[in-house]
Order: sequence, then C-alpha cells, then structure tokens
Amino acid sequence: MNDRAAGISMVDAYIKQFPADVQAVLQEIRAVIMETAPDATERISYKMPTYTMNKNLIHFAGYAHHVGLYPTPSGTAAFDEELSSFVRGKGSVQFPLDKPMPLDLIRRIVLFRLEEDKNVKKSVK
Repeated sequence: MNDRAAGISMVDAYIKQFPADVQAVLQEIRAVIMETAPDATERISYKMPTYTMNKNLIHFAGYAHHVGLYPTPSGTAAFDEELSSFVRGKGSVQFPLDKPMPLDLIRRIVLFRLEEDKNVKKSVK
C-alpha cells in the first residue's frame, strides 16, 4: 500500500470509530478539505486527520458534542469575526454537532491556509 492509500485508510478508520451521525459530519468536513486542497496529503497526525502540503494545513477531530478544527493560530485569527460565536483556543475552533457545520467557512479557512503554504514554499526558495 502506498503512503497516500495508507493515509486514506487510516482516516477512514478514524472516522468509523464515531456514531453514524458524527461520521457523516466528519465525512462532510473531509470532503470540503479534499475538494479545496486536492493535492494535500491526507494522514493521521496528533491522533487526528491531518492535511499537509509543504507544512501542516489543517487538522480536524471528532468529539462527543463538537468537531474540533485546527487551522493553526493564523488560520483562526484571519477569521476572527466569523469565528467569534464559537469556542476557540489558540489555533483551534469547536463547531457544535447540534448546529449546521459552517462548511463554506471551513472551505475559506482551507483556502487561506493553502495561500499561506504557498508563501512558505516561495520564501524557502
């Protein structure tokens, strides 16, 4: 099995450990990330689904009452106003499972992180 297939398999296993309703939400978030960053590598890091290019782009994790999204401190700071109604930490945000997932916002956060990742690559050269 190649690295990409191994990452997909591990993320599948991660998602399958949750109840069906939570699995559906996690699959929606996964799909948004993969559609927005199709060249990102999917793997498990820090015991959660992680998407990388030159550096880590974003992680997500399922919990009993929320989904945690981890787009780094810059990824949350850039959307400070839109994320203000959610529980947050430095570089993290909690989206409650009993409310609609803000999939468009997640997509825009991924796009922001992709742009940051491009700048990392340019500055390395």
